[in-house]
Amino acid sequence: MFNKILIANRGEIACRVIKTARRMGIATVAVYSDADRDALHVEMADEAVHIGAAPASESYLVADKIIAACKSTGAEAVHPGYGFLSERASFCEALEKEGIVFIGPKPRAIKAMGDKIESKKFANAAKVSTVPGHLGVIEDADHAERIAGEIGYPVMIKASAGGGGKGMRIAWDQSDVRDGFDRARSEARSSFGDDRVFIEKYIVEPRHIEIQVLADAHGNVVYLGERECSIQRRNQKVVEEAPSPFLDEATRKAMGEQSVALAKAVDYQSAGTVEFIVDRDRNFYFLEMNTRLQVEHPVTELVTGIDLVEQMIRVAAGEPLTLTQDNVRLNGWAVESRLYAEDPYRNFLPSIGRLTRYRPPAEGEAGNAVVRNDTGVFEGAEISMYYDPMIAKLCTWAPTRLEAIEAMGQALDGFVVDGIEHNVPFLSALMKHSRWREGRLSTGFIAEEYPEGFAPMTPDGIQQAVLAAVALSAALIDANRRDYFKDRLRQSSGAISENWVVKLDDEYIAARLLEGIPTVPFEMDIAIGDEILNVVTDWRPGEPVWSGRVGNLRVTAQLRPLLNGQRIDWQGFSVKSKVLTPRHAELDRLMPVKLPPDTSKLLLCPMPGLVVSIAVAEGQDVKAGETLAVVEAMKMENVLRAERDLVVGKINAKPGESLAVDAVIMEFA
Repeated sequence: MFNKILIANRGEIACRVIKTARRMGIATVAVYSDADRDALHVEMADEAVHIGAAPASESYLVADKIIAACKSTGAEAVHPGYGFLSERASFCEALEKEGIVFIGPKPRAIKAMGDKIESKKFANAAKVSTVPGHLGVIEDADHAERIAGEIGYPVMIKASAGGGGKGMRIAWDQSDVRDGFDRARSEARSSFGDDRVFIEKYIVEPRHIEIQVLADAHGNVVYLGERECSIQRRNQKVVEEAPSPFLDEATRKAMGEQSVALAKAVDYQSAGTVEFIVDRDRNFYFLEMNTRLQVEHPVTELVTGIDLVEQMIRVAAGEPLTLTQDNVRLNGWAVESRLYAEDPYRNFLPSIGRLTRYRPPAEGEAGNAVVRNDTGVFEGAEISMYYDPMIAKLCTWAPTRLEAIEAMGQALDGFVVDGIEHNVPFLSALMKHSRWREGRLSTGFIAEEYPEGFAPMTPDGIQQAVLAAVALSAALIDANRRDYFKDRLRQSSGAISENWVVKLDDEYIAARLLEGIPTVPFEMDIAIGDEILNVVTDWRPGEPVWSGRVGNLRVTAQLRPLLNGQRIDWQGFSVKSKVLTPRHAELDRLMPVKLPPDTSKLLLCPMPGLVVSIAVAEGQDVKAGETLAVVEAMKMENVLRAERDLVVGKINAKPGESLAVDAVIMEFA
């Protein structure tokens, strides 16, 4: 076994590998760029080596610097995590030349499976089901249009190298092909240094289901069940689960056996993932094989009890697998939510900045469920524009799927993140979505269910009553505490008003206290409209999370102070609350409403990013839908289009310029 390994990565996956290595008694070396000097993985590792400037191309992607760090620290092996150099055969070969072990598959397998075009040819030869398509490299946009017409629309244009949803576009008809081809090539060139793309048939109502395989150097290969990864946005996975709610045992077995056959055919050694697209009739087609550890590996670990990082290290050290296929058992259900630094209310645009508050839910057992949080950040850390926007991977396990989903909903409601925008509200709302809970999924789920994007939701019925009860209980507890301050000018009489009005955004809701006193622990019967609710909580003023019971519901909500009120976040709802006396409510209704500024004649930068191109000139007439500019953020290109017919006035930005959010790119006449 190794004495010391180096982790050629950053963020949560570097922290994840360090945890297992520490448990195995293996010393660890972290590497870091200028942007990660104070990162969590640097603090956790036994040693840390600086490898360059903030851009990945000058640090984490430079193989020579990783090898030099190994030599200077005496690291015997390298775990690459995912992304960066994890699927680069040349890096693996360079390590071998220096006598350093790569904790992953051999170069032959990486080369065979790491290129999407070559992997499909290989899969065809190995009699693995593949999607109809053109496996050759597409030369130009004209060639792309011709091939797409031969395959039949819709088609998927995909980068040959890389992954993570980058360099992928769907073309529904001929008009989409040319722009999709250009954007896919540009993103592929920027992200992977390889602009080759190919085209294949796009499966309607597809599910993205993948099989985890594990293989050693002694010819042993097993599959560890599947992961359902169909909840995606722009081909980027958002929520994963294991097992899939769609597969039957026969399909699971067939997919697993094909995955094992493919792994054996390339002499695969390590953990790997074979990805399939599955149609509504459970026909499945090979997409690609990821020759590395997947981001979503924790859900497989939770349902199998197998530490995949440990197995990768043991296989790399030459040890045989200690389990057979008959030993693999799937126990319970696991769900993973990816917390991203992005604004769900602005079409999930990236958000960067400092985490002024970061309070994840407690890990470990929570009733009959288990909570796990894989993260690489901490309160006070900064989310950089240079890397992936992931904050954490929150996972829950429970005996059944609905129990795991309920546990996830509670954990998300208690996950406090301030200082940046993030997708927790969307994830919380998703856990209550009927189609998700029923397991009726496809990779188009988010686009189909949120065609206009994720907008702030308006509570009604019991949801409104719960939010009002939380707001009123918090206000009463806070008022009771202030009434007994020793230096208060007017001492409390001890009397509590019976009638109140709770304002939630623009709604005024009548409330009445029926029984109980507002002490901590708090328990009162409260009438909210026609609902009579028993409210119980241990919340104290200043705590960010309100946890308790409202009626028969277990409620976890987040409270953030506002002027004369609080913002309450719960299950995807985010409302501004005020607790008023009836007279104050009458006066509040008379207050004027401040209107937002008019920005209709401005193109604002929707996120901090780099201007890739400006597609128009001053004085140009532009039609609705035409491209105005392209802005890159966190390695994704965002096309900004005209929302209406207009005339370009002044252009304030130029290609190559870095802009802050809401910076004015151009003005319209």
